[in-house]
Amino acid sequence: MNEIVDYELFEVPPRWLFLRIETSDGTVGWGEPVVEGRARTVRTAVEELLETYLLGEDPSTIEDH
Repeated sequence: MNEIVDYELFEVPPRWLFLRIETSDGTVGWGEPVVEGRARTVRTAVEELLETYLLGEDPSTIEDH
C-alpha cells in the first residue's frame, strides 16, 4: 500500500508557506497552505494535521482527507 511518509514545510518571508509531501513510492507533491499573513499559524496547523492524521495514510483518497 502506498502511504504518506514524509513532509517538509518551507516558509518564505514575508508571508508564504510551501508544503512538500512524499509517499512511500517516491511520489512528491507540492502545495501552498495559506491564510494570508498567518504563515506561522498555518505551519502549526499543518504540522498537527500531518503528525496526528495524515502520515501513514493512503494519499490517493484526497476527498477523505
